[in-house]
Amino acid sequence: MTQEHNNLINGEWVAGTAYTPNINPSNTADVQGHYTQASAAQLDDAVQAARAAFAGWSVSGIQARADALDKIGTEILARREELGTLLAREEGKTQPEGIGEAARAGNIFKFFAGECLRLAGETLPSVRPGIGVEITREPLGVIGIITPWNFPIAIPAWKIAPALAYGNCVVFKPADLVPGCAWALAEIISRSGIPAGVFNLVMGRGSVIGDPLVTHPGIDAISFTGSQAVGNRIALQCATSLKKFQLEMGGKNPQVILDDANLAQAVELSVQSAFFSTGQRCTASSRLIVTEGIYPQFVEGMKARMATLKIGDALEAGIDIGPVASLAQLEQDLGYVGIAQGEGATLVAGGERLQRASEGFYMQPALITDTTGAMRINREEVFGPVASILRVKDYDAALAEANNTPFGLSAGIATSSLKYATHFKRHSQAGMVMVNLPTAGVDYHVPFGGRKGSSYGPREQGRYAQEFFTVVKTSYTGM
Repeated sequence: MTQEHNNLINGEWVAGTAYTPNINPSNTADVQGHYTQASAAQLDDAVQAARAAFAGWSVSGIQARADALDKIGTEILARREELGTLLAREEGKTQPEGIGEAARAGNIFKFFAGECLRLAGETLPSVRPGIGVEITREPLGVIGIITPWNFPIAIPAWKIAPALAYGNCVVFKPADLVPGCAWALAEIISRSGIPAGVFNLVMGRGSVIGDPLVTHPGIDAISFTGSQAVGNRIALQCATSLKKFQLEMGGKNPQVILDDANLAQAVELSVQSAFFSTGQRCTASSRLIVTEGIYPQFVEGMKARMATLKIGDALEAGIDIGPVASLAQLEQDLGYVGIAQGEGATLVAGGERLQRASEGFYMQPALITDTTGAMRINREEVFGPVASILRVKDYDAALAEANNTPFGLSAGIATSSLKYATHFKRHSQAGMVMVNLPTAGVDYHVPFGGRKGSSYGPREQGRYAQEFFTVVKTSYTGM
């Protein structure tokens, strides 16, 4: 029988209202497990448990916190092949990508184990004689964490680890599409020595437990990664009750290719940025902005490299790209290809559904030319293996087109010019800039986030995470 998996509430595994299957997008006949659906009442139980646990956890010893997070990270790293295989099976990343993501999650917990011991303050003299001033950071409270399906273990890790490190309690709702990695992570956390109620897992649909989590009076802050539409709604809901909130909402990331770029390098980084992980990364470059001199060679180079890509079962050795995560996402991706063609663009490679030995959501990566910045394909996030090319005159036109978007998460440039690379890093309206590198791929110890419609609130990851997960207190002492 397929195993049933329950919610973690106040240290106990609790069955919900029903169970739903976790289906392998590489093989829809393969059910990885059945995962329970929490009720609104159980969501309330989780919040109340976190509130009760906060009093003790928020003032607990920093060594105990560090030991618990280090234990979590150690186990994730030791089991990274198992967890990476689970990730590939439920989300569709290739197995090597899944193992890499699991390792990243383990390293994130290890990093924040160290941060438990590095939280610093300041001691300053007052302008008034005989008075001392201390500036310290304290835990924020109970954090509601809502994560997407595309990075089902790394994104939860980079939210949960700092929340716990800085003394907060957590109520975690993963994406309903990929509960397997979330449950596995929760099970590891449950054996780490963290007291009951400090960390809680509630699984289910956003319409049932997502909105109640955001609006619950016992929640002090929300950290969300997902679509812009949902993020905007969360912002309004949090503003009403003056909750602190942090939003990561995607991108329409540009990859600029200048005439002086190394052609082979530019093609490879563009293919990796646009199509690897099936293009299902908020940092993927879906707009390839190419100057006139290199344009013909670049298009031909892309077509030639795309013809070598192997698309298939995520667990199969030698596969470059796995399936799209769900049928709904596949239909959206194919729909955008049709929209682009309807607006006058040209599909020069791929763009069709593929059949493989097992029934799955496979798509041949699509390359679209003859596009303009006003087309929907260049304005809206597709979130799949679909890339469009915009032909521009020169660097100035490329920079203007790169910034011609309501998003601002990641941006890249391929060039051999130090002048243009330096100028682009300064003038790109993105939170993260890559020079001669794929736009997707950031380290776990540095800040992650964007500008404009991509992000709102303090950065995630690294020491910058303390800006969201702590509050600053200024204390005065008279002598």
